[in-house]
Amino acid sequence: MSMVATTSRFGSIEYQEEDVLTFAEGPYGFPDLRRFVILEHKPGSPFRWLQSLDEPGIAFLIISPTQLFPDYTPSISEESAKSISLTASDPVLVNVVVTIPQGNPEAMTANLAGPIIINPKTREARQIIVEEGQYGTKHSIMDALNALTKTAA
Repeated sequence: MSMVATTSRFGSIEYQEEDVLTFAEGPYGFPDLRRFVILEHKPGSPFRWLQSLDEPGIAFLIISPTQLFPDYTPSISEESAKSISLTASDPVLVNVVVTIPQGNPEAMTANLAGPIIINPKTREARQIIVEEGQYGTKHSIMDALNALTKTAA
C-alpha cells in the first residue's frame, strides 16, 4: 500500500512501507528523527536524498562513498552491527552525508567519519563514528572526482 508524506523540499512524495529506513537512534544531531526514505536526486546522479518522514524540512544529501573514494572501507563495530541486526554474512549499504556550502558547490565535501550504514534486509539504519583516524568530516568531492578522472585517463 502506498503512503504519502509532504516534505518542504520535494512536496508530496509517495513511498511504500518497505521503503522506510528505521534508525534506532536518529542521525547525529537529530536524535528524534527515526524514519527516513531515500529519494533519487535526479536520474543518473550518484547523489540521493535521505528524507525524514518525522520532520518534513529535514533531508540529507547522501552518496555511496565507494563511487568517489574506492579505498574507503570503514570498520563497523560489533555493537553497531548488532544494533541494526547485521551479521557478518549480510550485505551492508554504506552512505555518507554530503555538505554543500551555500553558493559554492565546488567546495562540497563528504563526511567519511560518520557513515550511515543500512541493513538492506531489515531496513534498519544507523550513523556510526569510524574509529580509523584517516577519515574526516570534510573530504573534498571535487578532489576525489579529479583524482578518478586522472586515474581513468
